[in-house]
Amino acid sequence: MSAQPGALRAQVWNGGGDFSLRTFPFPELGPGEAIASIDLATVCGSDRHTVGGRRAGAHPSILGHEAVGRLAEIHGGGLVDVRGEALEPGDRVVWGVTASCGTCDRCLRGLTAKCRQLLKTGHEALHSSWPISGGYATHIHLRRGLALVRVPDTVSDAAAAVAACAGATVVACLDAADAGSGTRGLAGLRVLVNGAGMLGLFAAAVANARGAAVVEVRDPSPERSELATRFGATRLAAIAPGGTRAGGTAGFDIVVELSGAPEGVRSCLTALDVGGCLVLAGSVSPGDVIALDPEAVVRGRHTVVGVHNYEPEHLQAAIDFLGSTAGTFDWGSVVARPLPLDALPGLLTGHESDPSILRRSVAPGLTMVESDLG
Repeated sequence: MSAQPGALRAQVWNGGGDFSLRTFPFPELGPGEAIASIDLATVCGSDRHTVGGRRAGAHPSILGHEAVGRLAEIHGGGLVDVRGEALEPGDRVVWGVTASCGTCDRCLRGLTAKCRQLLKTGHEALHSSWPISGGYATHIHLRRGLALVRVPDTVSDAAAAVAACAGATVVACLDAADAGSGTRGLAGLRVLVNGAGMLGLFAAAVANARGAAVVEVRDPSPERSELATRFGATRLAAIAPGGTRAGGTAGFDIVVELSGAPEGVRSCLTALDVGGCLVLAGSVSPGDVIALDPEAVVRGRHTVVGVHNYEPEHLQAAIDFLGSTAGTFDWGSVVARPLPLDALPGLLTGHESDPSILRRSVAPGLTMVESDLG
């Protein structure tokens, strides 16, 4: 048993809409492991999909994979961040979605996010080897193999938390597009982002910061589309609704599909210019099979690449981006004021009526009384 003071409280998902607020002993730490106290956890849409039955998930379990906190205990020292710099108790950090072994063939190829012994933050069952793995708790057990990134004081809790999933995934998408198109950067390129959720806003902001000439964001919600203009999206009247330029030629060098909607994927396939790259990242649950015209891919010299999860360097790059653009984008405006852990079940099962709020959040150390006073 760890010598941590106080109690470890967590919302346990029991399946469906059933949750129970429980107290646990602090886990024993192994070499290279730590316990972090969680300051803020944001509610990713994928957790809502899991609770709603659209995605399978182990249960009972502690969900939550977008969070930021401070190191409370480290086993024996020697803990380092992605850059190899030593970490100490009290350091403010974010952690990756995946914990990898580092020795299998996939890890050695740089595909740690697809490790053959992969464990995922907020996805492991209570009866597994990593029960305290989720962010909807006062503390989390940081397993060996998790990427850890130090968060500068200039980056808000709201921005840091969403960087752990949405931000790092977006960086992985744009890096994949860069590699797939062979462009060595986005400067001067035309970028289309399909889907104006949190990932879409992050994609617009990063693409804009990387010098893209056009950053168009599409979403069925006019409010979401308008919201994206505050995060780096631009307008280009020459681009028709079908994603083509006048004269019938496709108009984008990079297309990032984040909605997962079949019609969205279809429209993205036709939106590429010659030599363009399409990155598919939104299709993370079963859906319709989409037809692909191989002749169009061949003659257009198109690249289609899938991105799922991300590598440690992508998490570091997401935090670096937030640090370098602090004050440019108001991430707090799209993350709701945090509520205590008691309120989590309603956040995961309720309907979001405000299109300008892209993430609900919980502050596990907050009490209902403090929330009411706030």
